[in-house]
This record gives sequence, C-alpha cells and structure tokens, in this order.
Amino acid sequence: MDAFTAGLLQRIRATESDLTRARAEGDDFLVEAQLGELDDLRRLAAEHGVEVGASTV
Repeated sequence: MDAFTAGLLQRIRATESDLTRARAEGDDFLVEAQLGELDDLRRLAAEHGVEVGASTV
C-alpha cells in the first residue's frame, strides 16, 4: 500500500471515530461537519480507486 492510500484510509478512520464521538456527545454541528468531511474523503478515495470497505458509522 502506498503512502497516499494509507494516509487516506487513516483519515477516513479518524473521521469516522470523530463522527461517532460527536454523535455520542449530541454535537449536531460537529456531526454535520464530520459527515461532510467523510463524504469528501470517500469521494477522493473513489476518484483514486481506493477501496474503502464497509463503514462502521
């Protein structure tokens, strides 16, 4: 796995974790921000042929 793919997958995992935490804390603004970030990261992954797999959130 190259550095780009590894970094992108790590950012997706971190954003999913942040999203889960925001939901647990009831922070609606942060939830929306994390969802937007996650959408952007997944779109970037798709554009570069990076397999993301099933989401846990």
